Amino acid sequence: MHIGVDYGSKLAGTTSICFRSEGYLLFKTSGKKQDADVMISGFLEEHPTVSQVFIDAPLSLPKIYLNPNSNSEEFFYREADRAIRAMSPMFLGGLTARAMKLASTFSKVGIVFYESYPSGLVDEIKLDRSLYKKEKEYIGSITNAILDSFQLKVKHIPSSWHEVDALLAYIIGKRFNEGEVKRVGDASEGIIYY
Repeated sequence: MHIGVDYGSKLAGTTSICFRSEGYLLFKTSGKKQDADVMISGFLEEHPTVSQVFIDAPLSLPKIYLNPNSNSEEFFYREADRAIRAMSPMFLGGLTARAMKLASTFSKVGIVFYESYPSGLVDEIKLDRSLYKKEKEYIGSITNAILDSFQLKVKHIPSSWHEVDALLAYIIGKRFNEGEVKRVGDASEGIIYY
């Protein structure tokens, strides 16, 4: 089983998980002042069938940090970041470190983390950018467009754009497992999936 995660600040209440149960997609979102990493860890411990996590967060650093002797002079962006114009993992600092720590911790029990890019999927399926992540009133129509594109059902319409991005991360995992996912980047440095 796989899950999608929209990853946010540790205590901001902006981290959401999308998962499948009994034919429906459900959401679990951290509360304000609730440690998002503890929530994710608890969820993974409570759901031992999860083997893949598709998370909207950097899981690696530019190759210069992996191999200081490389001929790279890029200290801020990975090849994948440049390809899709994503934020630098260095700019995201603490969030990047937290995501990498979660991935490292859970790799020891066989759970693999993959870096996903919900915004890339938005462009891939041609969602209306004038509505996506705008007013909250557009969440329902954007969600329905996403669900129609992939023949999926949710128990309840997402209550925030964070849950919509968790849904998109879940779909990236679905596409990955069906061999339809798009990928960018250098495998030795880090791949981003969408």
